[in-house]
Amino acid sequence: MNNLPCIATPTLLTSIRSRPNLPAHTWYFIAAATLSQLNRPDEIPKVYQFALKHGPGRADDAAPSHEEKLRISRRMREALVKVSAIGGVPRTINALLELKNVTPEELLDEPQSPSPTGRPNDIYNSPVSQILQRGQTFFESLYGKITKRVMGQMDQSGTEDLGLVARLVYGYILSNTSVLNAVETSFVAIAGLIPLDVNPQLKGHLRGALNGGATVDEVKAVRSIVMEICLASGMKMLDESTPAGFGWRVEPADL
Repeated sequence: MNNLPCIATPTLLTSIRSRPNLPAHTWYFIAAATLSQLNRPDEIPKVYQFALKHGPGRADDAAPSHEEKLRISRRMREALVKVSAIGGVPRTINALLELKNVTPEELLDEPQSPSPTGRPNDIYNSPVSQILQRGQTFFESLYGKITKRVMGQMDQSGTEDLGLVARLVYGYILSNTSVLNAVETSFVAIAGLIPLDVNPQLKGHLRGALNGGATVDEVKAVRSIVMEICLASGMKMLDESTPAGFGWRVEPADL
């Protein structure tokens, strides 16, 4: 990746970390999720190391405590797990392995220690119906009055298996709010969708963040830092002279 542009410069990271209206403790996992979907896992360690040095977004640059560093580490990992529901598992694998390479051993959650998400318990000890219902409740809170239409489109997409995939993803991945809450999960989805140029889904998750309790200004701040990272990576608007390439066919949705 030596010929690819540097994205996560100190200037850019300082800019997104101090973005007005951006909720505290979110900039770094939003950045990591965005970079994973841009297929730039090599840039994620820069975000992580900057966060460990400068903290989650306070006005000062005091070094974070061990507990805060552990929280940063876990929230970045969880964002990368959750964004796999948006752009697929392979990019999440590469992103998490790059992140692990620079994570101090005391900030890792390996198999010998309980997962902070509790997902092993979801998989091995909880009734499937309970987890699927949790996912359905999460889906309904996200899409509100258009829930039936959205799920109906997937169930009637030519194969009902698409709807089943959505139910599994929402049940076992997205509705787990042990580390990232519902609004923060929507921020991860927005971060993953903007680089993928999929406006129909982006519109749903922008609105879903509001349904979950985020303000318009907060969602716009999330969108703005994702756009800044995408532009720094080389993405651009595509037009008739450049109908294909690394960019957007239409302006990414906004509120």
